[in-house]
Amino acid sequence: MEQKRVIAIGFFDGVHLGHGALLRRARQVADGLGLPAAALTFDRHPSALLGGAPVQLLTSAAERAGLMRRLYGMDQVHIARFDRAMLEMPWQAYVTDYLCGRLGAAHIICGHDHRFGWRGEGNPDRLRALCGRLGVGCDVVERVTVHGETVSSTAIRGLVAEGQMEEAAALLGHPHCLTGTVVHGRQLGRQLGTPTANLLLPEGVLAPAFGVYATAVVVDGRRHPAVTNVGVRPTVEGDGRVTVEPWILDFSEDLYGRELRVEFLRFLRPERKFPDLEALRAAILENAAQTRAYFDAR
Repeated sequence: MEQKRVIAIGFFDGVHLGHGALLRRARQVADGLGLPAAALTFDRHPSALLGGAPVQLLTSAAERAGLMRRLYGMDQVHIARFDRAMLEMPWQAYVTDYLCGRLGAAHIICGHDHRFGWRGEGNPDRLRALCGRLGVGCDVVERVTVHGETVSSTAIRGLVAEGQMEEAAALLGHPHCLTGTVVHGRQLGRQLGTPTANLLLPEGVLAPAFGVYATAVVVDGRRHPAVTNVGVRPTVEGDGRVTVEPWILDFSEDLYGRELRVEFLRFLRPERKFPDLEALRAAILENAAQTRAYFDAR
């Protein structure tokens, strides 16, 4: 018999304030029942199987899992494969066979607009009724608003794509972040005296507006001020790949092969092509001063 657990269900892209309401409720119910608090997400967005342009996500599956554990205390995060079988699963089977049977759900929490199962035929009302027949607890969490607007991943994607990180953070409840492993770059930053770590953007994850940001970089649990460039480095000849390159201020440790989390705090300037490397260096140093001032004012 699968261990019983309380499960919040959804896609949870970005893990915003609306998602947080589900996760807090899962934690509360789980504590009351003496069961683990769990969340269910998927390895890819349903659009990947439905044709058309896939949705560029705020977070990778691993990033979502980390946020749910770190911010909301989830004991378990299940990352299910969204394949053809999952897409075509009838909504009743999704609840009875998958959530209750395979995952051992004793209590299920979903959002007010959650749809699931083949053709999205499952909805909160149907879930509540079926859980009642199965003897499984069920909560439907109402929408969360900020300044009268419903918090949604779609709205936050628009803000991130425009570089509006402070506005995005107000809806997320935390800074927008990207996590990656440091790879070898061209060492240009080191030549300029502004050594950067080179992270490749995770596949399928939305690139923030190209430009330079005041950021915090988390290394081994420690948070450091950093200047981060997102883009294709137009001043130097590259391969056109989008990179995320933080220069961690007052930091000298070797980072190759280590995992970093970059938290985006404020957009400083658009990415642009400079006439020479000295002009680029001067701009980066100015951005460093702006970043220090940002942290000093907090």
